[in-house]
Amino acid sequence: MNEDPAAPMPVILGIDDLRPLPRATRIARTSRDGIQLLREHRDGYIDELWLDHDLGGDDNILPVVTLLEEAAFHGQPFDIGTVFVHSANPTGAATVVQALTRWNYRVRRATA
Repeated sequence: MNEDPAAPMPVILGIDDLRPLPRATRIARTSRDGIQLLREHRDGYIDELWLDHDLGGDDNILPVVTLLEEAAFHGQPFDIGTVFVHSANPTGAATVVQALTRWNYRVRRATA
């Protein structure tokens, strides 16, 4: 199979404090940096968004989830192919999956 060299690279974003996420084109390590990363890609298509719930210390992914929810609430959801939730925190992961599914984001639970 010949790949088109002119085809755009997929945009794969990750928000995780520890994992290397080798497929990600950009990684944010805090919720604050994750929000900034999403804002930078606001007007484009995000092929995959990888989310970890616990981001070290008192930080977690919920501010990012709130940003995604508010965008959908205002009728302008982020254009994301699939959101993968890969947290080792089962309760936190379930919260993220439920919240984003409610707003019609395509969400899948992935193993941490």
